[in-house]
Parts: sequence; structure tokens; C-alpha cells
Amino acid sequence: MDRTDGSRYRRIVDELRARIERGELAPGDRVPSTREITRQWGVAMATATKALTELRRTGLVRAVPGIGTVVAAPQTPPPAGPPPAAPPPAPVKAAARTAATDPRGSRDAALTADRIVAAATAVADAEGLAALSMRRVAAELGVATMSLYRHVTDKDDLLLRMLDTAFTEFGFPDERPDGWRGPLALAARMLWDACRRHPWLAPALSMTRPQIVPAAMPFTEWVLGALDGHGLDPWTAFTTHLTLFNYVRGTAVNVEAESTAMADSGLDADEWMATQEPALQTLMDTGRFPLLQRHVTDGYDFDLDRLFEFGLQRLLDGIAALIDGPRPGPATA
Repeated sequence: MDRTDGSRYRRIVDELRARIERGELAPGDRVPSTREITRQWGVAMATATKALTELRRTGLVRAVPGIGTVVAAPQTPPPAGPPPAAPPPAPVKAAARTAATDPRGSRDAALTADRIVAAATAVADAEGLAALSMRRVAAELGVATMSLYRHVTDKDDLLLRMLDTAFTEFGFPDERPDGWRGPLALAARMLWDACRRHPWLAPALSMTRPQIVPAAMPFTEWVLGALDGHGLDPWTAFTTHLTLFNYVRGTAVNVEAESTAMADSGLDADEWMATQEPALQTLMDTGRFPLLQRHVTDGYDFDLDRLFEFGLQRLLDGIAALIDGPRPGPATA
């Protein structure tokens, strides 16, 4: 990076910091992506990446998988003065610990299935399903691993309970919107929001071997109710429901994949794309892909939520053609 880009990098950092401090960019607001920075400030991708990295290092912004870089919530400053002195260690007693005096024993006695599910969900939310194990959940709760099995049968049972709990977090309104398109869009967005809150939810759900999740049944009932009375035969109606469900699930699996990739690489999506820029440019310079080059040159700002909404509307357009379009006549020999 030359001296000019070095001064521009500092100016980008200072301008974005000022916007955050003035409240123009509030906590949770998305800050310009690396591609937007390259366009607005006329700098190289590496300079834009360095600017966002510096803002992240200072704690002003944070990366959110599938969304991009957003303004971080302000941190509470530590209290003034020296930290309080630690209390002196308690004398070690040689007496044997019993279940009555062992803190782990008391925690075991207070254990419930709900607490186990909550702890497991917290682990999966933060680190993905790969990090979830009975041993890990027990460690989070400070109990013996075997004590979990008094409340859940095994890890499969635990996951089923996690799914059921996740679906209880959203509920459909008492009054259904008119028509079929509004209710289907509402159902899809509610499922999408659930998958955004719990990145593990989409990969945990199976299409080929669907789990019996009581709290998920209202989703199916709502979608089938929206399609009922519009001339679809039972197979077509249920297949339409599955298509909508699988569209949301299939898009949402990218949320956990991105979260895992970011944890493994230490790079958010924008930073990772910056590392691919030289190889991509080499391909573009061959002239073999003029249409791709045109779109890459203009810049494509990837946003998973916008991708979801675009695809949802196109899917609903297809269902509209199925419901409102001309019906095929009987087959002729």
C-alpha cells in the first residue's frame, strides 16, 4: 500500500468513527462494506479491508455472519480505580465431600430438562452443532455428564427438544391475512427469522427424514390453510408447502456455514472476498468471461437477507402461476 492509500485508510477510519460517535450509525446498523468503501473513497480493496479491520479491532464494529459488518453496542467502561482485592483463599478441608456439600451435587439436584435444553441451545447458537455434545452441555451447567440422562434420553432426544423449543419462539397471528400470498410470505419470514436467531436450526431440520416436532406443526397447518380452497389437489398443495419450507431451510444453511467459516478463518465475508480478488482478477483478465467481468467490475454487494427476500418473491410468483394461471386440459391420446 502506497503513502496515498495509507492516508486514505486513516481518513476512512476517522470518518466512520465520527459517524458512529455522532449517532448517524447506531448500534446494529450496517456500515459500508469493503466494496462500498472502494467505490465511495476510491481506494483499493486491501485498503478498505484494513479500515474495517481497524474499526473492528477498536471494538466499534463487529462482523455478523450473513449480514456483514455492523456497529457494535457500546461497552460499559470498567469502574474507576484499582480492581478490588481478591478474598483470601479458604482453608482446604480434608473431609470427604458428599452430595449434600458438593456444589456439583446440588446443581445435579436442581437440574431440569428445560435448563439442559437452554444450555445446549446457547452452545449451538454460539458455536454450531459440531460443538454440541452431552459432555459439553454438562460442563456448561457444572454437572456430571451422566446426570443429563435422567432428563433426556440421548443427544438425538436433546436436539429434538431444542428444535421444539426454537419453534415455540414464534407464533402466528389470530387473524390470517387475506389471500394466499400474504400468509405464505409471513410463514416464510417467520421461519427465516428463527433460523437467523438459531443458525443451527436449518441444518438440524431434515427433509428426507422429517422429525416429529410438535411446535413446528402450526407452520405446516398455516401454510396448508393458506393454500386451501385455491383449486390445488392434495399432493400439489403439500408439495408446495414442502417447496416453501425447503427454500427457507436451503437458504438458511448458509448462516451456520458462514459463522463456522468466520470462526475458522478469522475473516468475515468481505475480508475473505478481498483475499480472492487477485485470483478473480487474473481470470477476468483472460477476457473469457465478459458478462461476469461486467458484474464483478460494477461490484456486487452480497447480502443474505436480500437474497432470501428476492428468492422468496420469485417462488411466490411461481406459486401464483400455479394457482392463478390457466389449468391444463385433459390429456389427449
